[in-house]
Amino acid sequence: MTSNLEMLYALAGVERLQPPLPRFYFLRHGETAGNHARIIQSPTDPLNETGRRQAEAAAQMLRDAPFERIFASDFRRAHETAKTVARATSKPLRVLPTLGERVFGRFAGASNIHLDWAAHPPGGESLYAFVSRTKAGLADAVGRGVMPLIVAHGGTLRVLAGALGMVPPDLAVANATPLLFQREGEQWRLDLVASASP
Repeated sequence: MTSNLEMLYALAGVERLQPPLPRFYFLRHGETAGNHARIIQSPTDPLNETGRRQAEAAAQMLRDAPFERIFASDFRRAHETAKTVARATSKPLRVLPTLGERVFGRFAGASNIHLDWAAHPPGGESLYAFVSRTKAGLADAVGRGVMPLIVAHGGTLRVLAGALGMVPPDLAVANATPLLFQREGEQWRLDLVASASP
């Protein structure tokens, strides 16, 4: 089991994200060989065959969603997923490197089953640096005056959730699961796109 995720959520929530939009979408990338093997990945790891099928299925689920632009991490797995959605929806795609997963440095290639998010990986990002960079990228994506679909990573999603004052359920962090974030008064709600209310 990964540990110290509560520190990630706490850091992300120190200063709440204030999206100017009432709703926006998020999609984690499809599966990779590293995901399947529970291995910490590098930025260049591609989708596997399952991940490509997942990306296609997610694209079909998002076909009629009213987002206007796709903002994606520059990590290969997220960019591949975003391109699949862009082809299916004919929505423009822009890459934002600030949406990338945490850089784990020398931890890459090791098991992620006991990953300690509080540890500072040699050659990688500290938790504070990752959260700060990711929040800046998220603020950019949701602050451009168009309803976005953000295509990124599990770590990105956890920072986003923490910055909106919530902890995502495990199902929401699954590969290629389209999510809808909606404002409800002063709070935010997260729904799976398939079960989201109109």
